[in-house]
Amino acid sequence: MAKKRTIRTIPQERTPMREQEPRVRAKNFEEVARGYDMDEALREAERCLLCPDEPCIKGCPVGIDIPGFIRKVGEGDVRGAYDIITGTNLLPSVCGRVCPQETQCEGVCTVGESLQPVAIGRLERFVGDSAIRHHWTNVPYIEPVPLRVGIVGSGPAGMACAADMAKAGCEVTVYEAFQEPGGVLKYGIPDFRLPNPVIDAEIDKLRKLGVQFQCNTLVGRLFTVEQMLDEMGFNAVFIGVGAGYPSMLGIPGDSLGGVLSANELLTRCNLMRGRDFPVFDTPLPAARRVAVVGAGNTAMDAMRVSLRLGAEKVHCIYRRSRAEAPARAEEVHHAQEEGVEFHWLTNPVEVLDDGQGNVRGLRCVRMELGEPDDSGRRRPIAVPGSEFDFDCDLVVYAIGTNANPIMGQTSRLKLNGRGYIATDASLATSVPGVFAGGDIVTGAATVIEAMGAGRRAAAAMKAYLGIRDVARPYREEGAGAFFGIDTTERNFVRIRAA
Repeated sequence: MAKKRTIRTIPQERTPMREQEPRVRAKNFEEVARGYDMDEALREAERCLLCPDEPCIKGCPVGIDIPGFIRKVGEGDVRGAYDIITGTNLLPSVCGRVCPQETQCEGVCTVGESLQPVAIGRLERFVGDSAIRHHWTNVPYIEPVPLRVGIVGSGPAGMACAADMAKAGCEVTVYEAFQEPGGVLKYGIPDFRLPNPVIDAEIDKLRKLGVQFQCNTLVGRLFTVEQMLDEMGFNAVFIGVGAGYPSMLGIPGDSLGGVLSANELLTRCNLMRGRDFPVFDTPLPAARRVAVVGAGNTAMDAMRVSLRLGAEKVHCIYRRSRAEAPARAEEVHHAQEEGVEFHWLTNPVEVLDDGQGNVRGLRCVRMELGEPDDSGRRRPIAVPGSEFDFDCDLVVYAIGTNANPIMGQTSRLKLNGRGYIATDASLATSVPGVFAGGDIVTGAATVIEAMGAGRRAAAAMKAYLGIRDVARPYREEGAGAFFGIDTTERNFVRIRAA
């Protein structure tokens, strides 16, 4: 019988992850973090206390059995660990890289009360990468049902919903506006954080479930959501298009040449392969001094991409202090290591014109922090008489995104006051048979939260379509049953006649 682990008996130090040296990686798009090898994963797995109350599971938006998979890693059974993770999450290599574990599963880790928390994300990535390397897949037996489901958007929410509906036996088609599936994973996250081959490998697992992808298809322009239900024969539709409509500051000079949103910069670089110019003929502005406004993860990506594209100086302009910056601490640390200069408590008030319609600089004002606002962060207040000019030739806004208006403009879907799709608790929209989830409902959130929304919507869609959900018990007081099956369900059971 294994000896019970305690804080005193486990390895005291969190197992570090190997990384590219900062001066080298700032000039290439290869992945920064190299991942664990088997010995490192085994050592880190020893740090898990296998708590009986399992707070980490409660901290995970999709409820991965974290102690269960870590126990398997510790036993050297990596395939068994993969089987446990993929019971709830088909994208372990993705989530292990980009999820903010420090505020989710690791944030409530019991070990973290005394030491650094168990590196759950790094262990999940190790398991996911092992599966890709060894070509492991978990394709269950699927009994087809005569139902068709359309998914709008191939990001994390759409992929999670598509997987669950395909496992339920439905014919699933995913429509993606861009030329490759993956959504924000493909266009919004650079290869040095999430390599494209990893995304492609995870998407291939959906294809093995029978999910079909149709790219270069902009729903709302080629056809509407209502047409999907009425003319195209879909029995239900899920909308997971994200919220990629960029926000701008609305200050003088916003329309000058050399002012971009972070979404545009990253899409050109990542999805359109502008980083490989001239092999891929995608225009990217040549800039020596870049100012990125904002301090979230997208801002960090934009700054680090700019360095790799050849900028001599890259600056972060943020109106609050580092303590209020929404980016993951690891991302800020990596950006600092690579040479990004941070200007905290600084706010732009005007983009300066060079006289030819292009950017020559930013006019900024110093800020100080006042009382907390609705977000819980201290409100920035301009310091009178503190304006100064800042030289740059490219300004990138990374200050948040909004809902793309196409869905609201082309359908009867009810929207909330901010333009996002309104849903009920089950993620059903105002149009019968149409469900929605992820950023298009909540605003910007994490990859794993979007996946959780996709899975919740799938459960509601199965109930709407009358598909038996094996994860849910039969109703105790079912009004009418036929051979033990609720008559409202569309599944069937084989019966052997005497």
